[in-house]
Amino acid sequence: MDLEETTSFTDRCSQCAAVSWGLTDEGKYYCTSCHTVTDRSEEVVSTAVIPNTKINSISKGLRKRRKHEKGWDWYVCEGFQCILYHQAEALKTLGVGPELKNEVLHSFWKRYLQKSKQAYCENPVRTRGKKAKVLEDSLQCSDWASELELPSDTTCPLESGAEFQSDPEIPKPFPVTKASPKSAAADVCSGSVDGVDYSDWKEKGILKMTVPRTLALCYLSLLWQRETITLSDLLRFVEEDRIPYINAFQVFPEEMRVYGRDKGIFAVESWPDYGDIYKNMIEVAIFLDLPRFPDITEDCYLHPNILCMKYLLELNLPDEMHSLTCQVVKMTGIGEVGFLTFDPIAEKKRTVRYDVQAVAVIVVVLKLLFLLDDKLEWSYSGLAEAYNEKHREDKPQFEFRKWYQVMKKTFDEKRRKWEEARAKYSWKTERPVYRSHIDKSVAYKRREMVKNLQKQFSALVGSTPVVEKKDPSSFQFNWTEEVADCPCFHGHSLQGLLIKKGQSLITKNSLYWLSTQRFCKSYCKHVTTYEESNFSLSYQFILSIFSFLLRVKTSVLHEEVSLIEKKLFEKKYNELKKRSRPKKVRRH
Repeated sequence: MDLEETTSFTDRCSQCAAVSWGLTDEGKYYCTSCHTVTDRSEEVVSTAVIPNTKINSISKGLRKRRKHEKGWDWYVCEGFQCILYHQAEALKTLGVGPELKNEVLHSFWKRYLQKSKQAYCENPVRTRGKKAKVLEDSLQCSDWASELELPSDTTCPLESGAEFQSDPEIPKPFPVTKASPKSAAADVCSGSVDGVDYSDWKEKGILKMTVPRTLALCYLSLLWQRETITLSDLLRFVEEDRIPYINAFQVFPEEMRVYGRDKGIFAVESWPDYGDIYKNMIEVAIFLDLPRFPDITEDCYLHPNILCMKYLLELNLPDEMHSLTCQVVKMTGIGEVGFLTFDPIAEKKRTVRYDVQAVAVIVVVLKLLFLLDDKLEWSYSGLAEAYNEKHREDKPQFEFRKWYQVMKKTFDEKRRKWEEARAKYSWKTERPVYRSHIDKSVAYKRREMVKNLQKQFSALVGSTPVVEKKDPSSFQFNWTEEVADCPCFHGHSLQGLLIKKGQSLITKNSLYWLSTQRFCKSYCKHVTTYEESNFSLSYQFILSIFSFLLRVKTSVLHEEVSLIEKKLFEKKYNELKKRSRPKKVRRH
């Protein structure tokens, strides 16, 4: 240990009264005599927080922080920019191409700053009537400066003796800006300069940025790039702590102090909801006045034919069902480019929940095959079981009853682990949020005390096994033939469920009941209302496990099923709408 690093700390140890200090890996002082760790730390200003830069000159060494310094002057939009940067980096580690961060998300964020009049405009929003020079300087110092008629010189001195400059040969990244040392302009009620003003900021036509809307921006970028990540996948990666969202301010550099009003802006202590993020995505796209997105064609991952195959594998259903899902997609027209492509500025805006729509198509096919009325599916299961007993060497026929038993057991276990993980999730952050910089020492002491108590309790109850984090995957389940308790149904046949009619095969079942039984009477945009008591147990089970797979509400999936049925059985759908009561209809 280099003793020079600890010579400035001359306090006596509270335990043994010795003056012999060392530094831990975290930068905290500890007594070398009794090994007591204090809450004091040796803080230095690091250059590691500025990505994609090169050093033109070297300073004499790392400058120690002065006692009166409380961090950097930083603005709320810079905080969101930092979150977006780390979210983009996380997506990059998940396999997304670098173009998403360097080009698409970078452009969307710049467009937002311009539309919200925070930067890249002639008269940006001022703070308390003063010129927000810190914000202008920090943004102009980034690689974005030359793209919207800003000064082309990107050299920005940050501290005495050292300066950084963007490398012109490196593609323009999505940067994290560094603000100037904290001045008296900082608001005493927040760590950020404009935290109080931003909380109270209400201007007609302006969409304020929030942490959920950073996810919406990420999804818009994924959709623009037509990446192989759906919205449900994105939210699942957030649950798995692979993408910063919950208490995302923890990714801020230590010099960006977060307290007071900043907590209400950046501290999120709830899981992202599919419907909320989807709604925010549409609002952000309209606010940014984005043009028509790239076409979703048949070879795109988001096309229903491809997503249906993916979810058939995920739900352990026969591969032969894919031909039926493709027929439903073709008959309803939901696979057309004009239907699938997102166009925020169109007069008749059409939005598609690609993952929910694909799963809804599978639900419709299951109803076509088994009716799902708590009778026919079990009758067909008995016939398939008898056939499989007599023809053990042949390709097995699909048994709905056996599939139901396997899926119920598997999903119940998955749901139990998911609920336990949510119940055990620690909402306390490693970086405490305090009301003002005066309360900082108290907050950190309380946090240190909690950690010590947790360590002591863990020592008493014994060490708990460390659960290794699994590698990220688009699939939540892995169905293999080797597992006896969870057999794979992918290769099973639909032979007993189809009959030949002319040159084509049709379903043996000729009945179908429409999912829409009662229409919403309130002044909302819901197509139908979903009440479990109105539907069969089989249908409830299907919607339950399918909606859990996507982490959406059951009513959302039910509504999507109704929309597809409306296109597939338009005549019968309109008749039922007039009568507003359930009735079985004959399809053949």
